[in-house]
Amino acid sequence: MFSRAGARRVVAGWGLLSSMALAQLPATPVGAPDSPEDALPPPSERVVVKPVAADEEISRRVSKVLVATGWYVDPQVRVQDGVVFLRGGARSVELKNWAGELARNTQDVAAVANQLEIVDPPMFDAEPVLDSLRSLWRDVLTALPFVGLALLVMGLSLAVGLLTTRVARRFLRDRIRARLLRNVVAGGVGALVFLSGLYVILRVSGLTQLALTVVGGTGLLGLVVGIAFRDITENFLASIFLSVQRPFETGDLVEVSAVTGYVQQLNLRVTILMTLEGNLVQIPNATVYKSNVRNFTANTNRREDFVVGIGYEQSISDAQATAMSVLLAHPAVLETPAPQVLVDDLGRATVNLRVYFWLNGREHSWLKVRSSVIRMVKRGFQQKGISMPDEAREVIFPKGLAITLGEEAASPKTQEAPEADDEGSSRQAEAGLSSEAGTLERQAAKTTPLIDEENLLKNPR
Repeated sequence: MFSRAGARRVVAGWGLLSSMALAQLPATPVGAPDSPEDALPPPSERVVVKPVAADEEISRRVSKVLVATGWYVDPQVRVQDGVVFLRGGARSVELKNWAGELARNTQDVAAVANQLEIVDPPMFDAEPVLDSLRSLWRDVLTALPFVGLALLVMGLSLAVGLLTTRVARRFLRDRIRARLLRNVVAGGVGALVFLSGLYVILRVSGLTQLALTVVGGTGLLGLVVGIAFRDITENFLASIFLSVQRPFETGDLVEVSAVTGYVQQLNLRVTILMTLEGNLVQIPNATVYKSNVRNFTANTNRREDFVVGIGYEQSISDAQATAMSVLLAHPAVLETPAPQVLVDDLGRATVNLRVYFWLNGREHSWLKVRSSVIRMVKRGFQQKGISMPDEAREVIFPKGLAITLGEEAASPKTQEAPEADDEGSSRQAEAGLSSEAGTLERQAAKTTPLIDEENLLKNPR
């Protein structure tokens, strides 16, 4: 049997040899981890107290370590004859085993009685939440310098992007006629500069994959938006094409999708017309782009025509000459291109003549000029005694019809002379021959005000 002193010398010698062997291993860093359950350093090294440590020194040393970690609830260490008794509470089995290993590797410890109890966490324990908040606060404080740098770079990118947009707009002013297309190109250049700054921030933060996703997803986002808002996107693209091609200008008289009117505005979504009835009509740009557009103002000259019938007994040449004399004398009818009076067809009771003439569509109203020409041709035919009969109607008398020639019937009935007040190319009923563009423009000014900045066309001619 060994005496107590002999046992201690044997343990001390064994501990010295173990310490020399373990000294060759890399030392474990000092400091308790934030979360003991994640990584518990194995207390494999001997805790050297003295060559021969007393029970009180062993107890004090182990107690300080357990208290310093903060992982145990009311830790109690008692040492008797080199045997360490551990009491208290541990939050997990790993922490309990770690405390036992710590005590077992302490110098001059003969045995360990690990009586630590696993403590169940309270039902309403706020400590994990507080630990998370503290960890989050530390992360925020750590990220503050990077956030400041990111804000600085983003601000500079935004400023440079706006400046680039303005410079690009001025550079393209004389190179791209369409204002909308010019703004889109300039805005795209500015957006590219801004995205470059965003890409730099994401790369610096280590989010390289996210940076590539943002840059590559820009086109995908545009595709998704184009599908989701197909009609809006279609009208927007149509407004770009219309502003580039310019099939009409502000103030032009056009016919689009069976609507005739003067163009008031072309914005990002619709084309606004003032009809001849004085109504504002909004036509989607996509419809305008897909439809046949008749621009009556693009060419100043416009041809009109009408049909007039003469009796079969009348001379066609005399009727043509009479109509031509009226056309050549009319102030609103152009000499070039020359007017024409052609035989259109042979009706049941009349020979139909079609009268063609040209007029200046910007200066004169084709409705008024047409009315004036028809009136004056009728007057000319009446003056020359050229009849303009109605359609023939056949009446059958089965028993015959007795005809008695009276005094009025014996003498041929003369054509009524035209009224004296029928002279002149324009009458009060026709309100002059000038174009209605000015009148409709004044009517449009009385309607809901249009935003001039949204107009993609030029000013009225």
